Order: sequence, then C-alpha cells, then structure tokens
Amino acid sequence: MTTGPVLGPLDLLVLQPTPFCNIDCSYCYLPDRRNKNRMSEDTLERVFERVFASDIVRGPFTVVWHAGEPMVLPPTYYARAFAIGERHNRGVTISHSFQTNGTLVDDEWCDLIERHGVRIGVSVDGPGFLHDRCRKTRRGGGTHAQVMQGIELLCRRGISFHVITVLTAAALDYPDEIYAFYVDNGIQHAGFNIEEIEGPNVHSSLSGTEERFRAFLGRFFDLVSAGGHAVRVREFDSTLGALLDDSDPASLRTHQTAPYAIISVDCEGNFTSFSPELLGLRNEQYGDFVLGNVHRDSFAAASSSSAFHRLQRDIAVGVERCRGSCEYFDFCGGGAPVNKLCENGSFDSTETLFCRLNRKALVDVLLAKLPRRAAE
Repeated sequence: MTTGPVLGPLDLLVLQPTPFCNIDCSYCYLPDRRNKNRMSEDTLERVFERVFASDIVRGPFTVVWHAGEPMVLPPTYYARAFAIGERHNRGVTISHSFQTNGTLVDDEWCDLIERHGVRIGVSVDGPGFLHDRCRKTRRGGGTHAQVMQGIELLCRRGISFHVITVLTAAALDYPDEIYAFYVDNGIQHAGFNIEEIEGPNVHSSLSGTEERFRAFLGRFFDLVSAGGHAVRVREFDSTLGALLDDSDPASLRTHQTAPYAIISVDCEGNFTSFSPELLGLRNEQYGDFVLGNVHRDSFAAASSSSAFHRLQRDIAVGVERCRGSCEYFDFCGGGAPVNKLCENGSFDSTETLFCRLNRKALVDVLLAKLPRRAAE
C-alpha cells in the first residue's frame, strides 16, 4: 500500500503580521515590503484553530513573527494575537520569537517582551561603516544609530537577545572589527547569515569569495576562542557540536525539506511549507507556492493537492541527489530548497553558493581548528 509523506511534527510556525518594512535593505529577499496590509484577528483565529486541530502538533513549537518588520504593528496587536493562540492551545508549549531590525524598540515593546517571555533577534551588520552600506532607510540614510538605540535599551532593561549579522563581501575584511563591536555592545549571542541569491536579490557579493570567507571564519573563531567564548556564535556552536558528538549530526540538518516541519502563513492567510522564503515568490514552474488558505483549507487537505505533491517530490529528489554526491551530506541533509531554486532554477539540484559557504566552508574551517582546540 502506498503511503504519503510523513507530515510534521511542526517546529516553526512563521507568521507574517504584515509584509511592510520601515527600512529598505539592499539585499532583502522580500518582494512586497511596501505593502501595509496586516493579518486580521479573524485570520489569526483561523491560523491557530487550524494548527491545533491538526495532527502535526506533537510537541512544543515556536511562532516566528517575521517576513516584514513585525514591530511596525503595535505591541497591543501582539498581546491580542498571543491571547488568541492560547485560547486555541491544547496544552502545548508555544514560544514566540521576533526577528526585528531594532529601529522601533521602545519601553512599551520591552514591557511586552518581558511580560510574555518573547525571544528577540536583532538584525545588525556590525559597526556602522558596515551596517549602513546595506541597511538603509527608504530615503537612503543609514539605520545603525537607530538600531543601536534599540540594542542599548534592551541591554538597560536586562532583556536577553541575539543578533543576526548578514555577511557581505565587504564584511569579510573586518572580523576583528565585528568581534570588537559585539564585545563593546554587550552582544553575547550572534548568528551569521550570508548575503543570499534569493527573490529580488538576484546577485550576491559573496560569489567567488570562498577563500576570503574561510579566512574570515577562521579569524573569527580564533577571536571567539581567545575571548573565552564570551560571544557565542550560532554556526560555530552547532557545527562543533556535530563534529565532536559521536551521534548523528542532525542538529545541522535542515528542517526545510520536511513537509510541515515549517509552516509559513502570510497576512492574508495563504500558507506553504518547506523554506519560509518561498511564500511571496513566484516561479514559472510552481506559481506562487501557496498550498492553501487557512480560511478554506486544513493542512491535511492541502497535503493532498497536486501542488503539494509536486513540491514535496521535487525537493525530495534534490535531497537524494545531494545524498548520493556530497560528502558533507550528514552536516546538511540536502540543502535549503529556496536556495536551490533561486540559484540553480530547480529543487532537483545540488550544490549552491549557500551550501558552499554556510556548510562546506564552515565544516572545513572548524575541522582544521579541532586539533588545536583539543591541545588547549
């Protein structure tokens, strides 16, 4: 008897409260960030009703408010949204997480964060001379000063946060300056995203920079080690954990290839799975990637559609091609589908710039550091 793919369990519910963003980053992948629509309370009701009525919730999961600048909507909006979620909850632990550009953080936001235990990630690309190259206002000015006001307030309020720094080619020459920026501003947890070829951002300054990228990673790792790991880097911790652990290095594998491990819902209630960045993109082969709408469709019903089966099949074929051809597969699990599509034009493909930098270079650099680390 033929059975369908295993669905879930749900790990991330990515909700787009609004596609609008108050700034205009040059490397942004969001195609509709001038749209000021917002997710209605009725749509929020339907989202959480659908989620908790499904069988994909089998343990704790995180709600990520993203895909626009979530803080352009007021804290009162989220207080109501959190209450809606809890009203439908059937005893599962939900964590709420915001990824913000940090320009709108104020005391009212800090009150909400503290009251609800919200996790906060702030996007900041290091010192001002790097950050302001790409992260600009809609009038073309830099945003670093505004972001730092938000970070300083979070620090004064004693609110834990992490930062995401997007690495461009320009950043690769300044590992010492980025590290000093973290230390000087009390930043203890950081993650590196690379400038990706994705959506409207059809080029990356990192193309052809593999050796410089490896040198940056190596130098930054040395700085972190010399500093007693006062700054924790997400990529270093997860990769070292996999390299030093005799168990299956599943912590580095992507859940973007597992149906309904991630569900993304836009402000109108349209939803998809796999890579969150697919929602809002269009493609000649796959259309708009929408699998259903929470006002009409259950997740189970959407998983029976031809659009879902085609998406799942092509992603799975690409994973198997990676499994059969790449020695780094155990540290990746087959790559991020959105990067394969945007870089190679197909889910049924293998290596991307994203995996060369974000997986292969990282593993190689840290493997080279392990003998020295063991001797220390």
